[in-house]
Amino acid sequence: MRIAYLECFSGISGDMFLGALIDAGVAPEILMKTVEALGVDARVEISRVDRSGISATKVDVIAAGEKELPREEFWAKQQSGQQSHAHEHSHDHGDSHNHEHSHAHESHAHSHGDHSHSHSHGHDHGHEHSYSHSHTHRGLKEIREIILNARISPAAQQKAIQIFEALGAAEAKVHNSEIEEIHFHEVGAIDAIVDITCAAVGSEALGVDEFVCSPLNVGGGTVVCAHGAFPIPAPATLELLKHAPIYSGEIQKELVTPTGAAIASVLVSRFAHFPAMKPHKTGYGAGSRDFKGHPNVLRLTIGETVEDHASEAKPAYSSEEIAILEANVDDMTPQVFGYVIDRVLAEGALDVFGTAVQMKKNRPGMLLTVLCRSEDRQKLTKLIFVETTTLGVRMRQESRAVLARRHVEVATRWGKVRIKLANLNGSISNYAPEYEDCRRIAEENRVPLKLVMQEAIKIYLEEKNG
Repeated sequence: MRIAYLECFSGISGDMFLGALIDAGVAPEILMKTVEALGVDARVEISRVDRSGISATKVDVIAAGEKELPREEFWAKQQSGQQSHAHEHSHDHGDSHNHEHSHAHESHAHSHGDHSHSHSHGHDHGHEHSYSHSHTHRGLKEIREIILNARISPAAQQKAIQIFEALGAAEAKVHNSEIEEIHFHEVGAIDAIVDITCAAVGSEALGVDEFVCSPLNVGGGTVVCAHGAFPIPAPATLELLKHAPIYSGEIQKELVTPTGAAIASVLVSRFAHFPAMKPHKTGYGAGSRDFKGHPNVLRLTIGETVEDHASEAKPAYSSEEIAILEANVDDMTPQVFGYVIDRVLAEGALDVFGTAVQMKKNRPGMLLTVLCRSEDRQKLTKLIFVETTTLGVRMRQESRAVLARRHVEVATRWGKVRIKLANLNGSISNYAPEYEDCRRIAEENRVPLKLVMQEAIKIYLEEKNG
């Protein structure tokens, strides 16, 4: 099985992750095209840097024409009165707008080991940006729309939205608010959208079956926020890493940023020390600072797993805990039921389906069943109450076994189609063309859908066996 191992001995941030992806073989053009597809005022700069003797790839997101400043420089400029605007954004995002603080902006100033940033309720990026822009905000709803309108794969869209929602959910819990109340400042939101969407697209392009992560060095010291100084890790970061092994080393700076933590919490399937594997490629993603005697890099190793026959047999699949939501409805039209299914999937459900049932008083009805992550249970329960006529939702936790999966692309005569591959013990057990790709090609070229699907499978098998 092809895996990617993240070594977070100097933490992780969004830009470090992007740098490691490129250094490990992801084409820079993929990230650049992703930014173009998003249609936001941003670009990426890619360079080679040295971090305590290690050559690494550095990725900077230039949002609204502004580049990051180290935290010390940002505060020095602000204190010296050189800023022309009374309300500055130093990588500020994520305000929770509610009745009690209608525009009381909390700005966390983070110094990511070598990444300085300040943000409020929502993004890390391990940098500090000094912005003098209008007081504009983006909510999660608008950010979802930007990502869904981008010309990237549906799988990457959903992964990016999932990372954003993990970040928003952590901030919402810390600030005792609803996730939809979390807002991101205009410039910070652009930076976060680019970081997270490029991470989703780049990780898909890497073509691995599983991400595994080392224990994370979170750094130490304090992080300065509008409400005072908090110990590192910052509250939202700690919430995102509540199931991960973390530790604090000698570096007294913030090494794991909220965005880095959100990426890890969604992409990583398990945390472990270096697994038994045959390494093929290694990539280093650089942070902004160069610590003496401590390479401020994220190392990404790609390779094939090695079966340890001497050890106890391991399962051929991974397992996870999910929530099951169920509701019976017998007074709702089929059109509304279909709409509810679409809405639930758009909001992050893992799967949803309806089953015909016979209810009391011999009325025919439908059983709505939703599979979701535990952290999405409350959000989707509320959605079911709002969009359906049910008066009750049953919920339970269950374990499920999951095969590792990845995508490969094949080129048909009409365009490219992604083939989803499922792996069992390192061997491909199932394969199927992505329906959305085939449907788009069929509609654009006015050819039968089944013909597109058949040709995609034929080409995949020829390439696989050729």
